[in-house]
Amino acid sequence: MRFTQRTAIFITVAITGLAPAVTTMAAAASASSVRGTAPAAKGCITVTATIPVGSSPRAVAVNPKTGTIYVTNTAGNTVSVISGRTNTVTATIPVGTNPLGIAVNPKTNTVYVADNSDNTVSVISGRTNTVTATIPVGTNPLGAAVNPKTNTVYVANEASGTVSVISGRTNTATATVPVGAGPLGVAVNPKTNTIYVANIFDYTVSVISGRTNTVTATVPVGTQPLGIAADPKTNTVYVTNLVDHTVSVIDGRTNTVVATVPAGSDPSGAAVNPKTSTIYVTNTADGTVSVISGRTNTVTATIPVGNFPLGVAADPKTKTAYVANFLDNTVSVLAPCPK
Repeated sequence: MRFTQRTAIFITVAITGLAPAVTTMAAAASASSVRGTAPAAKGCITVTATIPVGSSPRAVAVNPKTGTIYVTNTAGNTVSVISGRTNTVTATIPVGTNPLGIAVNPKTNTVYVADNSDNTVSVISGRTNTVTATIPVGTNPLGAAVNPKTNTVYVANEASGTVSVISGRTNTATATVPVGAGPLGVAVNPKTNTIYVANIFDYTVSVISGRTNTVTATVPVGTQPLGIAADPKTNTVYVTNLVDHTVSVIDGRTNTVVATVPAGSDPSGAAVNPKTSTIYVTNTADGTVSVISGRTNTVTATIPVGNFPLGVAADPKTKTAYVANFLDNTVSVLAPCPK
């Protein structure tokens, strides 16, 4: 394992929620070296709004059924609730200490927040915007994902090297699955009931069966994988490799890497719009988002956003993506260009 300064920066952000002592290049990214929209008008994407949120926003989740966006504010110990219709914060919910990962079950209108320093998950009712339960999990929970078909939540415990399996019906941890070293990102393919976990310290992705809660495969990827997203339509998984500045593309059928896509500097978060087969990747050191075509596995646009973008989520209904800018305390809204 190669523990680099870059890894230390991201673990510092993940575990302490503090702004890293680095100078990002967001100002330079807005210059001519960065492409602001896709060249073809048909696929044009641009930043249509910038929304102020809480302190040190880290992760984003979307409920496409209600058009609501949820953002964890790590330094504020809160979750900002954003209306996708008005692009305004409609509520701020106190949660546990150093909230990082976040996931939504659109079927139950329930939100799950990984409280990293408390070793818990806060359960939020999307109807009342209140915390209805707090669930103990492993040490330093970070990534979170939901399978709405089974009403099951998966939380990566970075320091434990495990994934906690939570029943959304009972709000209890029903299983603990050992994975690789330093699990951070989690993604679910609800169609195949498969969970994917990015292990930053051993450069792998653990593949978990949602039926048996066991690891069925371990896929080698790039150096220090961080973010991960699954496209249930194509059974494809996308993994950001922090040090390599690339995205590994995994075939969910064979559990093999079928392509490696160059991204920007220090790719972190990943999100998929399965309706358009579009992947969004936050490039933290560039202050940009790489837009990748899932059809061609190529970058079709590089969009300048805020300072130190980390989390990203996509709303397939509106073809909109939301990016958490950690050092700006904002969320950038990426949407199709106005006609």
